[in-house]
Amino acid sequence: MTVKEKYKAVFKKELDRFTGKLEKYVATDNGDWSVKGFIDIYKNIYTISSDTKIVSKILEIHIFPQILQFAEEIGYQILLTEHQNYYPDLTFINKENEEIKFAVDLKTTYRKQSGISSFTLGSHGSYFKDRDKKKNIQFPYNQYLGHYCLGIIYTRTDMSDDISETEIYQVQELQEEYETPNKKVGERKVTTVKNLKSITSVIRDFEFFAAEKWKIASDKQGSGNTANIGSTLSIEDLRNENGIFSRLGEEWFDEYWINFGSATMVKDAKTIKITNLKDFLEFKGRTDLWKKIVTKPAKK
Repeated sequence: MTVKEKYKAVFKKELDRFTGKLEKYVATDNGDWSVKGFIDIYKNIYTISSDTKIVSKILEIHIFPQILQFAEEIGYQILLTEHQNYYPDLTFINKENEEIKFAVDLKTTYRKQSGISSFTLGSHGSYFKDRDKKKNIQFPYNQYLGHYCLGIIYTRTDMSDDISETEIYQVQELQEEYETPNKKVGERKVTTVKNLKSITSVIRDFEFFAAEKWKIASDKQGSGNTANIGSTLSIEDLRNENGIFSRLGEEWFDEYWINFGSATMVKDAKTIKITNLKDFLEFKGRTDLWKKIVTKPAKK
């Protein structure tokens, strides 16, 4: 094992240990999110909609102090992205050797009957293809020893994304004896409850995992109009780092996504763009590797 491989192995082991502790930090004993909403100076509690963008941002803010503490414990400093659309969310830099860097993206998604909702793993555009350049990325892609996803999977309690469906509460345990609860905020009714636990959390049943990006990637884009790499949508495969490339290796993941949608081949007398892994391996003359493609058994 090389020195770099040792750094990777230790970092992943520590990341796994860290994710194993996060559920207790964000959830109550019965699995509800400990965040109930946000409060104003009048002690009104405004609940959160289950809109995924809102939930994701608040979850990131919620766990960020723990991430800072974790980095300190393992001897790394954290550098945040300079711009909102830059990759990655977090750059871990080893304090003793600044050449040792790891990219970590925070990803949140919710459970569906068939698995999870859409889950993207970053762009396969400029910085992914031009790996020695610093465009839309904190450091050139090649400078990172590994690219990881810190994933959060949850169950939505409230299935409405509509912010107008949120509630306003006042909590008796927060009130002073002399205070009179508000009955309205503007035209909106305020509900009085005994304690914070009485307010329903919009999400619950958390599962945290850490995975190398290439090991959980699919061969499909994660969103229609942007150059994002999609992930496996199986919770079990996310948990076990068992994506379509996991038995082929990172080199095939890199080459496939660098060429995604631009490489072409002739199939059934037609010229087509290559957008699946099986066709790509055929195009490369490596049909012998088809057996290493991780596929799902057909549903009965």
